[in-house]
Amino acid sequence: MTHAHQHTPDHGTRPGHSHTSDHGTRPGHHHTSDHGTRPGHHQQDDAGQAEILDLDADVLAGHIAGITAWLPLETGPRRIVDLGCGTGAGTFALLDRFPEAHMIAVDASPEHLQRLREKACARGVDDRVRTVQADLDAAGWPDLGTPDLVWASASMHHLADPGHALRTVRDMLTPGGLFAVVELAGLPRFLPADAPEDRPGLEDRCHAVTDRLHAEHMPFRGADWGPLLTAAGFALAGERTITVNIDGAGSEAIGHYALATLRRVRGAAAEELPAEDLAALDRLLDTDGPHSILRRDDLSVRTERTVWAARRP
Repeated sequence: MTHAHQHTPDHGTRPGHSHTSDHGTRPGHHHTSDHGTRPGHHQQDDAGQAEILDLDADVLAGHIAGITAWLPLETGPRRIVDLGCGTGAGTFALLDRFPEAHMIAVDASPEHLQRLREKACARGVDDRVRTVQADLDAAGWPDLGTPDLVWASASMHHLADPGHALRTVRDMLTPGGLFAVVELAGLPRFLPADAPEDRPGLEDRCHAVTDRLHAEHMPFRGADWGPLLTAAGFALAGERTITVNIDGAGSEAIGHYALATLRRVRGAAAEELPAEDLAALDRLLDTDGPHSILRRDDLSVRTERTVWAARRP
């Protein structure tokens, strides 16, 4: 069930808010366990990241469509830029929502952009999508035209200087154009609180470790983007938080989503977890073992996404 809540734009930073969680791609870096990215690119890491991005798009397709439908647009945009597009979850949701629009999809990862192009061809929309490889932390951006709508999902909090990126977006938007910033409240949770049976609360303890590590490296993870957008010269047009709670019983996709996500968590948290927790986590990740997360029938996807919509005056 999805709960949508309206918020006024003037609240302070929410310590619990992230993206990430990051299923987004950091525009111009490489991947950490939060599904974001950092310097030092590896194709294998890209492949694991791409798998999570694809599963996220599949499992949460309805919620992403709900966000695109909520955007406070007066007319359908014709030119859209997706910053930190990953493998295209937002790109294709926006193309579905706005059938007259053309898209520029921007990401640092050539592997992600190649996968996005393959999807565009398979969907028959390759004539509406152009991909651009770029690092959004760079001083100069490539020419992205004058879009009516810019979309950034789970990417802005990765930037070293998001203020620079916000001002650049403001300047490129057509007057009256909209900027949508979507961020996630940390990595999604999948297990019940009393699971696994031998180490209840394991997932919470793993997330406590990864949240602390992410806070050290990504100071804008969990930020309230309303004041940041206003400071960059935007007029805030709306904010919405969507609470996600999807029953995973019988869902093969959710099982694989949980598996891929917890593998990323293990990669980040292994050195700081107690031996008993690490062993319990490895039992969940052993797809051939009796305790494999793929064998559980009590999984659910629990997370939050917040979208800020801001207009260039």
